[in-house]
Amino acid sequence: MRLDTAVRPGLEGARFFLVDHLPTYAAALFVLTLVWAGAPGSAPEFDRAWRTAADLGTGEVLLVALAVTLGAALGHPLQLAVVRLLEGGWPRWTAPAARAARVRQLRRRARLADRAELPEDTGAESSNAEIQAAGLAGTRLRRAFPPAELIRPTALGNVLAAMEWQAGEPYGLDAVVAWPRLYPVLGEPTLIVVTDRRNTLDGAARLSVTMAATAVTSAALLLPAAGWWTCLALLPLAVARVAYAGAVRAALAYSECVRTAFDLHRFDLLTALHLPLPADPEAERALNRELSSAWRQGTPTTSHYDHPAPQDPA
Repeated sequence: MRLDTAVRPGLEGARFFLVDHLPTYAAALFVLTLVWAGAPGSAPEFDRAWRTAADLGTGEVLLVALAVTLGAALGHPLQLAVVRLLEGGWPRWTAPAARAARVRQLRRRARLADRAELPEDTGAESSNAEIQAAGLAGTRLRRAFPPAELIRPTALGNVLAAMEWQAGEPYGLDAVVAWPRLYPVLGEPTLIVVTDRRNTLDGAARLSVTMAATAVTSAALLLPAAGWWTCLALLPLAVARVAYAGAVRAALAYSECVRTAFDLHRFDLLTALHLPLPADPEAERALNRELSSAWRQGTPTTSHYDHPAPQDPA
């Protein structure tokens, strides 16, 4: 089980448009433009594509719109697989590439860890600047990378792995098993921000994968007879790369929100479970470790319940 699979927003309007419909529409428009321009088999003539689009009847436009919407709806259940792919959940036959990618990520982590080392005592002004630089590098290290043994092949995977490892950890909570129980008790302001940033992450991830697939499709359409026009396939590929960078940024923002949700609402979770609030941090960590073990492994708990007194009717 993973934190990004524990709670997934549903198929509501704004999310459907951002995550599913918009990337599908962009991909369909690009591919249809190439087909209307004469691909495959000849160099594209974009005035021909414009004339074809202008001659479409109302029924044909509605049919294209329906096909795009249907494709977006059918692709919605694949969103988890899309994020997994960008995290580094690749097929077994890609194991050599995955190992090489993990080695690269480990090197990036090591360089950042070196920059996060506190400097030796030197002059006051230079020491303060170096300490600030080391602090910034340490913050980036904690947000962007998990421990070395949990490293993943991609930057996005490592940001999400760092979130899963760190969120709730100061309080003894296993974030992966605690998050589906914490999410329903979040306050409305926190819930709105968490949902918005998750939608942004999913939208950028879907756009990246969709545009990468569009680049492959476009190359296949243009390659037979288009010559240098095949370079048009680089356009969706560039969009895919920019969208991936956006997904990493969105993941950083989302992970910060998840950590904040644990900071602010972990006691709301205990109240919803009818458990007494701990008196000190050590008691809290002990209780949360017991709960995490119960949720993860099914072990019994020894906690006493704290049921609120029934309210007298007015």
